[in-house]
Amino acid sequence: MSGAPEGLPQGTTWVEDPRDERVRDYFQLTDVALRRVLEPEQGLYLAESEKVIRRALASGHRMRSLLLTPRWATELGGLVGPALADGIPVYVGSPGVIEQMTGFHLHRGAIAAMHRPTLPTVDEVVARAQRVAVLEDVVDHTNVGAAFRSAAALGVDAVLVTPRCADPLYRRAVRVSMGTVFQVPWTRIDPWPGGVSLLREAGFTVAALALAADAVDLDELEARPPERLALVLGTEGDGLSRRTVEEADLVVRIPMGGGVDSLNVAAASAVAFWAVRPR
Repeated sequence: MSGAPEGLPQGTTWVEDPRDERVRDYFQLTDVALRRVLEPEQGLYLAESEKVIRRALASGHRMRSLLLTPRWATELGGLVGPALADGIPVYVGSPGVIEQMTGFHLHRGAIAAMHRPTLPTVDEVVARAQRVAVLEDVVDHTNVGAAFRSAAALGVDAVLVTPRCADPLYRRAVRVSMGTVFQVPWTRIDPWPGGVSLLREAGFTVAALALAADAVDLDELEARPPERLALVLGTEGDGLSRRTVEEADLVVRIPMGGGVDSLNVAAASAVAFWAVRPR
């Protein structure tokens, strides 16, 4: 603990070198290419802030290690104590060292390397669901996180992400979702859009949110919602693929004014989820 400030919880490990191999999980988190190499290999994701970490643990995910600044190492005793008792390393470093290590300022003082869980099957995720959201090729992690937060708040029972959709467990997605990626059951649906038939066989009406000549207004779907509904939202810019729109049971549009023809996918998800929420 050479050079460590006084008062750190006993058992924590002080880190002075931002390239200390013991904290390699946290190196240069802003380098997307590096994370794509490391995460599948090591089966990790990163949870930032006390609230997010607690939600991950409450959902049954396992912590691999914890990294904090000195202030939070003292204040977050409810996280630090149980981690140390379970033999999980707790590393503490100055804000400057952690910023060099991770490539960003750790605003909320705590970040954890978590073991990735095994994803459930689509059948398992939708078994008891009435409302399901499908995110088709949404590549922006902020939009994925925002969609999950809306899903949790507005009665969506499960989220399915297509093979090319951004990772819901990427740090930015987790942070924007406020940890609701751990609250809403989700998995990847593959193949896609071949998976539309899988949802239909499970009893879902599949509704594609898209601009199309035969689209019905969301108001109509809100007035007569099916018992089990899967809402499909498309990637930023291009929206849903033509094949997905053709495979869907119906196409739905959000009525617009002001000369605007569409909303950002995260905003559109919130509007649609609220409209079809179970009554």
